[in-house]
Amino acid sequence: MATIIECHNVWKLFGFGGESLLQQHGSSLTLQSIADANLICGVNNVSFDVEEGENFVIMGLSGSGKSTLVRCLTRLIEPTGGEIRFDGADLLRAKEQDLINLRRHKMGMVFQHFALLPHLDVLGNVAFPLEVQGSSKVEREKRAAEVIELVGLKGRESHFPGELSGGQQQRVGIARALAVNPDVLFMDEPFSALDPLIRREMQNEFLRLRKVLNKTIVFITHDFNEAIRIADRIAIMKDGKIIQIGTPEDLLLHPETDYVAEFTKDVDRSKVLTVSAIMDPPDIPYTQNKAVSSKATVGKVALQVLRSNQAVDVQNKAGEWVGTLTPDAVLEVMVDDFDGEQ
Repeated sequence: MATIIECHNVWKLFGFGGESLLQQHGSSLTLQSIADANLICGVNNVSFDVEEGENFVIMGLSGSGKSTLVRCLTRLIEPTGGEIRFDGADLLRAKEQDLINLRRHKMGMVFQHFALLPHLDVLGNVAFPLEVQGSSKVEREKRAAEVIELVGLKGRESHFPGELSGGQQQRVGIARALAVNPDVLFMDEPFSALDPLIRREMQNEFLRLRKVLNKTIVFITHDFNEAIRIADRIAIMKDGKIIQIGTPEDLLLHPETDYVAEFTKDVDRSKVLTVSAIMDPPDIPYTQNKAVSSKATVGKVALQVLRSNQAVDVQNKAGEWVGTLTPDAVLEVMVDDFDGEQ
């Protein structure tokens, strides 16, 4: 799988003299030195890669630096130092026109507060980035109609933003970002302004679209439950630094700090942990009971395993036997969840 975003040793210091301070200290720059220079550290020596087709979630509380980081990745703000490569191109050395072309053709952006144009209807809002690209009216309206249908708003093309619910407005925002068929979709807290029921609905819609489109996505959120529901990998940020990067399962099973463990303690483990994480290795005799998938979550197979009252076989995608799942292993996960709710 190809790497589409490479982020190495990226810093963002707010205030005068940040570049010279970073050049002076390099990677040994400390928060105390930054404070002594009357600067504020937004992003602190951050490094990670994003693979093509991956949903990479950057998660942190308010003030952690996650939104500042995603703005550095798109150069909506200028990083103080480091290296960012987008599909192999050095983003920090890109000329202004090259950067504009990248944003118009290869990047899609969805924001928390929708940012729709109130004087344009749904069709006009979705077609707008195509108009900026120079597409003909026929071409842009055809493409806009396609993505409007894709996000479930067919029949509302002539509605204006003020006539739509919050969830519908965010669907328009997503359709607008998808209209240019970007290589990477950047989504900054896209559902946080919605009420809980609509937010859940939009998460479901997001997961559906992901399966259909297979886009690379960088998703920003402060909600750990949202992160583990939608992410391939999660980067947890605090005070401008990335504390840990891993799959939702990795973070649950192997938190590297107390800070990460605090986020994971109230998570329903049965909805995150997969069978492969708790099964016994394939050196136990083949049970010949109805098999379960190694990729299924524990919660989805719990009833089957507990009702059987005996171990069941585990198969991979190819149908090969890879292990055995016992009722005791399932119960341990379920009991942990119950204890966590007390």
